[in-house]
Amino acid sequence: MTARILQNPWRLLLAINAAVIVGVLVHKIQLPPYVPYIHLLVDYHFGFIKRALIGAIVALFTAKVPVWLVFALGGATWLATLGLYARLFQKTFGFTAKTLPLFVFIAGSPFFLKNFMHTLGHFDIYGCVLAIILLLMPAGSLLFVATAALFSIILVLIHHIHLLMYVPTIITIVVVRHYLACGLNRGNLAFGIVALAAVSVLFFAAQFLGTMPIPEADFVAYLKTRTADPSRTDLLQFSYIWYQPLAKEISDTWAWLPHNIPGIPVFALLIWLHTPLWRYFSDLIGSLAHEAHRRLVIAALIGVSFAYLMMFAMVFDYSRWISNWAVCMFLILHAVKMLPTSKEAPLIPAEDQKTNIFGLIITLIPRVGIVRPF
Repeated sequence: MTARILQNPWRLLLAINAAVIVGVLVHKIQLPPYVPYIHLLVDYHFGFIKRALIGAIVALFTAKVPVWLVFALGGATWLATLGLYARLFQKTFGFTAKTLPLFVFIAGSPFFLKNFMHTLGHFDIYGCVLAIILLLMPAGSLLFVATAALFSIILVLIHHIHLLMYVPTIITIVVVRHYLACGLNRGNLAFGIVALAAVSVLFFAAQFLGTMPIPEADFVAYLKTRTADPSRTDLLQFSYIWYQPLAKEISDTWAWLPHNIPGIPVFALLIWLHTPLWRYFSDLIGSLAHEAHRRLVIAALIGVSFAYLMMFAMVFDYSRWISNWAVCMFLILHAVKMLPTSKEAPLIPAEDQKTNIFGLIITLIPRVGIVRPF
């Protein structure tokens, strides 16, 4: 029995992943929800400002925001992401003994659901869940392109950095699922260009015109009227981010660079531990029936990666950025699997010893973190 489990441990690894996620949740509840909490307080009371959509929606339902709402909203979004991703995997690959290693390498990756649990309440996961919805919905009409544009607008209103974080992946999904499948014509091309321009204009408006228009002391005083416990002023210490210009964010990032560079080899090691998954992705791209599709997918992967490189230069939450980059790769893999192929790409082997060891290691890693590894 033990020998059989060691030879094919994937069901056991799935159970271990579930236990690790519970452990991450327990640890997360013990941490103070600083940034996620203040995002629930900020709304459009003083006009159009950046990072205010979620708070504005919360304000429609409650005048006072309790701390537990961070975990309630974050937990509900996390559960929705889990359920939608499971449905996506079933639709794309199916749940069988042969596909289980692939599911463990993606869903059990410390970059994905486990790290989203650690960053519970942060805005990253909204880009992921909306991208998954686009991978699940029909893509044959302009309604699909319009939905993608709406999702991108929502993400930029949640946080303008989504223009680099998940909008490039959404664009890739639209191109792969709609434009490659339906072909280019004057109507859908013009619609896509206008949608992209609208999202870009909104980003620049949020970035350069979305600064809080009142003194910070008055802003904090307003936030106190929104908190369920005004004595918890420690939860408002990040109010400065609604005043900080892009130049200051970049200078802070480069000032912290010497302290954060030692984490880069750790990120490289974590990426290397996913080698069986990357090998499958490479084989999948190589199996595409059309050379133009292969070139476009490779160009999209480079484009998405370049967007994350720009984020690395501007904001120093490196563990979050590398984790979301990996999630974007996972989602693009699903999009690529929907393209026509000339042959079947071999799945991750279920009984290969080296693959089993890699799978065990990534299962035991609880999360990547927010700024530095772990």
